[in-house]
Amino acid sequence: MRKQGGLHLAGRHWSGARVLSCVGMLVGLCLFSAWAPAEEGKIKVFAAASLTDVMNVLAKQYSQQSGVQIVPVYGGSGTLAKQLEQGAPGDLFISADEKWMQYLKDRQLVQTATIKPWLSNRLVLITPLAKPLTIKTEAAADVNQQAPGYWCTGDTLSVPVGIYAKQSLTSLGWWEKLKNRLVSTQDVRATLNLVERDECDVGIVYASDAQSSSKVKLAGEFPESSHVPIIYPMAVLPQAASATTAFYQYLQTPEVKKILGSYGFKPLD
Repeated sequence: MRKQGGLHLAGRHWSGARVLSCVGMLVGLCLFSAWAPAEEGKIKVFAAASLTDVMNVLAKQYSQQSGVQIVPVYGGSGTLAKQLEQGAPGDLFISADEKWMQYLKDRQLVQTATIKPWLSNRLVLITPLAKPLTIKTEAAADVNQQAPGYWCTGDTLSVPVGIYAKQSLTSLGWWEKLKNRLVSTQDVRATLNLVERDECDVGIVYASDAQSSSKVKLAGEFPESSHVPIIYPMAVLPQAASATTAFYQYLQTPEVKKILGSYGFKPLD
């Protein structure tokens, strides 16, 4: 992988201990912000990173209509689920796969009756804008010849997009050929950013992510039969604010479904 720029502290030499101390303070502040108890009139939504753009739009629109502030917390679904397991307060959880929703259900950390398959998505390949490729996602195609550089996607053990990607690559017989040059990321947006910066030659992301960026080109799409269905379930959390139910219902309205479709998602009934 190409060398990435490091941290530059202009005009100063900082010892490792001092840098670690400052990093620790920053992490602590971030965790305090994400884990701060919900305030009256606010709904905290733990949402998969791939929902960032559309959820920002929906949050703003709903806040204007209702006067209730929506506070999104984005990240890999597994990371968010673990935070909730560790006690992070929240009102609604939206995962990019059913695995992490089941994880919280098994631990009685969601209101089971509210678990609902909300969206579906597609798995695609992207390249930097200046280096377009056309990649045939067929078992007979030589993946090394089609795209010999570094590939990237979410962690294939914990991040939904990476889990789907490994399933597709295995189905096509490409996994063994690619695994040693596959770069893992913390979530799908991190993958998108690497490709946008031309630090990764091919990225595996969702169709909605590819659509959101003008800095990448669509290179191909994996057959839906090569991976389990990409389902985004949502559920209300046990200690959710009373206002959460109205927002949960709002997310299922025809108005919202139209917005979701415009961002590359497929709403589910």
